[in-house]
Amino acid sequence: MKYILMHKERPVLAMELDEITGGISEIGRLYEPERVPVGIAAAKGIVNRAGLNHWWQSRSIPASRSGIRDALEHLGFATTQMLLSKCFGLSLSDQYWVKPENQALRWSDINFFENPFSEDVGNILFGMRPAGEAVDLLSPDNTSDGLLKKRWKIIDGTRCMIKGGSAPFHQEPLNEVFASMLMDRLGIAHVPYRLMWIEGLPYSVCPDFVTADSELVSAHHICKMLPRNPETSKYRHFLGCCEALGIPGVEPELDKMLTVDFLIANEDRHMGNFGALRNADTLKWLGPAPVYDCGTSLWHDHLFRWGGPDADCPSKPFADRHSEQIRLVRSFDWLELSALEGAAEDLEQVLAAAPRFMDDERRATLRGAFESRVGMLRSQ
Repeated sequence: MKYILMHKERPVLAMELDEITGGISEIGRLYEPERVPVGIAAAKGIVNRAGLNHWWQSRSIPASRSGIRDALEHLGFATTQMLLSKCFGLSLSDQYWVKPENQALRWSDINFFENPFSEDVGNILFGMRPAGEAVDLLSPDNTSDGLLKKRWKIIDGTRCMIKGGSAPFHQEPLNEVFASMLMDRLGIAHVPYRLMWIEGLPYSVCPDFVTADSELVSAHHICKMLPRNPETSKYRHFLGCCEALGIPGVEPELDKMLTVDFLIANEDRHMGNFGALRNADTLKWLGPAPVYDCGTSLWHDHLFRWGGPDADCPSKPFADRHSEQIRLVRSFDWLELSALEGAAEDLEQVLAAAPRFMDDERRATLRGAFESRVGMLRSQ
């Protein structure tokens, strides 16, 4: 079926989607080269189809998402990519969407920032079946990434992401709340998280930090703007791409994010869960996105049967170990170490909210491990 890739109300390029695979089978006329998604090559008016397909596929729910097989079976689709066109590719992260070639649709009438959306897909992803036979697929849940159970919901007029944890401790939502409290103490721009309970399990809730006039571009796509020299580190390459794009204020905010990740032993700060914001109308870069998605941290799934947490632990995205990655921080002049006094008590208080999953021993172990990391940071 033929579509126009749109950016708000502006056509970007013509394309055709394969009705069996959901992939992009053909690219036609290019209308506005400057609005092709960041990181996709468009040399001499020809857009790289493999790159555009990768971008399109990255908008779909990962096949490894918790509970996705049952959800797909209920919805009657073979792959999550088939869901993309059912919501016109709309998301709550950016302003791209696909318009069927012969339909007179307007972004202003269907975008999820300003219009209501169906909760059917979110309900199914959370194991709840809609009352009727028909399922309304016009939902931003079709374009949400990540492996944990999650959904979008409008709460008191605010678009909010609700995200669960993983067995056995379901600790990720608690970690999100603590990381938010920690960044409050340190004065770091971040997305605020709070706790919600659903059927006895903890979930984190945060507002959408993208608006109808802005959009998030991941570090993954930013890094595709320039070819990487094998002798250039991933860190320097990312900064070089940001500089080439004209994104302001990156290095100071990167220092803060890496410091927080060190403190909470974040094991999964991959290139897809940080990035930059730009104005979706003017394409002017606004700066780094606030820090978000800190749940896979604080040894969330470790059992500690043979001792406490490792002093050093795995890290992403620029080094394999936190002891190496923290050395990339250029300046700690912004850091008030005194602000960390009482943070360990914050952690224990948050963990105590889930006694079913966090017994006294685990809480004490995690508190001690966090205090050790504060001490390690003091020595930097």
